[in-house]
Amino acid sequence: MRSSRRPGRKSKDLSRRSGRSELGSVESRCGWGFGVGFGSHGEVGMGGGGIEWRNGFIDLMKIKVGARHISYRTVFHTILILAFLLPFVFILTAVVTLEGVNKCSSFDCLGRRLGPRLLGRVDDSARLVRDFYKVLNQVNTEEIPAGLKLPDSFNQLVSEMKNNQYDARTFAFMLRAMMENFEKEVRESKFSELMNKHYAASSVPKSIHCLSLRLTDEYSSNAHARKQLPPPELLPLLSDNSYHHFVLSTDNILAASVVVASAVQSSLQPEKIVFHVITDKKTYAGMHSWFALNPVSPAIVEVKGVHQFDWLTRENVPVLEAVENQYGIRNYYHGNHISGANLSATTPRTFASKLQARSPKYISLLNHLRIYIPELFPNLDKVVFLDDDVVIQRDLSPLWGIDLGGKVNGAVETCRGEDEWVMSKRFRNYFNFSHPLVSKNLDPEECAWAYGMNIFDLNAWRKTNIRETYHSWVKENLKSNLTIWKLGTLPPALIAFRGHVHAIDPKWHMLGLGYQNKTDIESVSRAAVIHYNGQSKPWLQIGFEHLRPFWTKYINYSNDFLEIFRDIFEKTSRKFTVGVELPRSGINFIP
Repeated sequence: MRSSRRPGRKSKDLSRRSGRSELGSVESRCGWGFGVGFGSHGEVGMGGGGIEWRNGFIDLMKIKVGARHISYRTVFHTILILAFLLPFVFILTAVVTLEGVNKCSSFDCLGRRLGPRLLGRVDDSARLVRDFYKVLNQVNTEEIPAGLKLPDSFNQLVSEMKNNQYDARTFAFMLRAMMENFEKEVRESKFSELMNKHYAASSVPKSIHCLSLRLTDEYSSNAHARKQLPPPELLPLLSDNSYHHFVLSTDNILAASVVVASAVQSSLQPEKIVFHVITDKKTYAGMHSWFALNPVSPAIVEVKGVHQFDWLTRENVPVLEAVENQYGIRNYYHGNHISGANLSATTPRTFASKLQARSPKYISLLNHLRIYIPELFPNLDKVVFLDDDVVIQRDLSPLWGIDLGGKVNGAVETCRGEDEWVMSKRFRNYFNFSHPLVSKNLDPEECAWAYGMNIFDLNAWRKTNIRETYHSWVKENLKSNLTIWKLGTLPPALIAFRGHVHAIDPKWHMLGLGYQNKTDIESVSRAAVIHYNGQSKPWLQIGFEHLRPFWTKYINYSNDFLEIFRDIFEKTSRKFTVGVELPRSGINFIP
């Protein structure tokens, strides 16, 4: 068996031994070899170094590298420090990458970004921004060089910068000059827009003017247009206090037709309604023709011109006669509103308010007639006064049941409400409190109220001196060259009715549809009376299109006289009433 060993086995064993010995010699020469031995107590020995396990824990480790020794504690602390720093390096790398405009796809890119931060240096772009801020601050306090030629656009500015190699200071001056020039142009455009809007609001649209002319012609040629209003048998009802009497003063036939139609259609007792429509002499024939040819049965309508009231004489209305005839007053309302105005010292909103105060309607007798209602209707006890720019959406008969507590005027207060612009009016908004007469007699924080839908207790009114107070303050304002107030007929009424106003629920009268473009549609649909007070009347092209359908729904386009308004209003109404039902009692949204 022994003689059967393969030849060469011995030589291989010898070669292994010799190889091991050679390896050992190399290890000894290089100084990195070590041997391992196991002791009887679990010890592990290593040539050139040793790791010993005694009693189940590591006691000490030493690694021999040449002639130097590194302790295990040193290695452990080094690894601990690296483990602490590496997360911060990772986070910083991620932040720099995210901040960059271009993504870094190489370590070289990250190095260029991380280097300045790690070395405490700031990015050049931040330094440039700070320097540019410094230049802008310097330029802002200096005068713009005379003769500086400004580019017409930003592209032209960039092109000139490339061609002329502008420095930062020159660029800053050009940028400032361009911005100031653009601001000036925008401001001038805004004031021009306000002026154009004022002229549009003060003018009469051609279609409404033609309607008045056609109806006036009808009055002269058509006997039905001249029939008595109301019929003789109904005349006693004009002074019957068991009926609900409305007073409307206007020279706008189309607006009057909407007010009357909306009140009748929204009423639960239309047979109890009596309308007293007052107009001027030139509009009387057309107004009479309209209601004679288009009765609103079962309601009753009376049309009277101011020339038909015996009480309206110069002796009884001396102030208004002076207002209409005085040249200075007429020039204030009809003259050049830009001339002499310091536009640089006022805001567009303030300028718009001043323009509204100069509306010619404020020197019209029709606008002042409300202060004479007790004398014009001596047999009536209570009336509801309506402006011609309102729409009635609910039954108003409950207004006659409101107890005014001995007060004269039931009105909605305008100093509190959800709309901070519309419902924030106090005396300080209407009067000049730098005037000694105003500061002595009025409180700037006193709450204002609204004209447009008012309940007047005429019996209580006749016991007061409201009319005399109104006249005296109008005279004082004329003597002071309109320096006490500017805005129309409401300010003297605010003074005259002080202590005689009973606040009613705001749901009865919603204001601002003629100047608040952001009026809430759902709030409009819930209001009993909506008021287009302001310049943007619904019959004007400057009216707000999304609010116009609430008004145009009461126009009967099948009427021959109103057919001309179809193209003006109907397209807009259709556009803004898609998915909206306009019922008889108001507007409800279909989900």
